[in-house]
Amino acid sequence: MDALENEIKALIIESLDLEDMTPADIESDAPLFVDGLGLDSIDALELGIALRKKYGIVLETGDSDTRKHFRSVATLAALVCAQTNNR
Repeated sequence: MDALENEIKALIIESLDLEDMTPADIESDAPLFVDGLGLDSIDALELGIALRKKYGIVLETGDSDTRKHFRSVATLAALVCAQTNNR
């Protein structure tokens, strides 16, 4: 799962243009929104699109679980694992 988490960290940095940041700067269990990275709803949309393009995952708008999936890199990795069944 560490490799997947590092892929997701790199995807976050690339898709959100977080300059001067490396995957090592992002803690897997740290919050992505408000505290932690301080991402906002626009970032969530861009990240969701990037995840869909890279992994083919399906995110339902309005689904109460979506917010839980975007809590941290670790929860995003769990979502990717659950939907792709290959990690």
